[in-house]
Amino acid sequence: MANYPSKLFEQAVNEFAKLPGIGRKSAVRMVLYLLREDADTAELLGNTIVKLRQEIRYCHQCYNITETESCDICANPKRDPSLICVVEDIRDVIAVENTNQYTGVYHVLGGIISPIDGIGPNDLNIVPLLNRLATGVCKEVILALPATIEGDTTSFFLYKKLSAFPINVSSIARGISFGDELEYADEVTLGRSIVNRTPYQGAGQ
Repeated sequence: MANYPSKLFEQAVNEFAKLPGIGRKSAVRMVLYLLREDADTAELLGNTIVKLRQEIRYCHQCYNITETESCDICANPKRDPSLICVVEDIRDVIAVENTNQYTGVYHVLGGIISPIDGIGPNDLNIVPLLNRLATGVCKEVILALPATIEGDTTSFFLYKKLSAFPINVSSIARGISFGDELEYADEVTLGRSIVNRTPYQGAGQ
């Protein structure tokens, strides 16, 4: 167990080390950085984190993050509501938006089906998606889920549910290598995979 110069310093390191991808050495560097900066910098960071937890909510329609009832994408009249891109989480929305190739809207599932992690269909935002389709506005759903066993399982489950609606179901082009997670794809490659999307072909079809 490392020895730290003060209890407050140790507590701060412990909290930073809880963040994804942050080890204890990185946490120590972050705490030392804040100590070197003026008090206003640390106060701004603290206030921003508090406001983030207090004011950020989920869009009532697509489950993207927002500070109002509807996210900026759903509220934008220039976006095409007849085209819905289904993604695993918020990081994927950011990744697709960075391509500047997509003009439709999104639906964030909040995860993918993973029995080993105890995540089933009822744990995801699937029913709200079906409710959106029931309005008749949507004409195409793009399945943009990870190219993993869990992602493919989720896509196939959704395809079976979506077959009850008179819509086209497509998936981002798998012939283009983009990795297992959309957030790690470069913008050009991911943009092409959306533009060159193909009719969904799931296992068992």
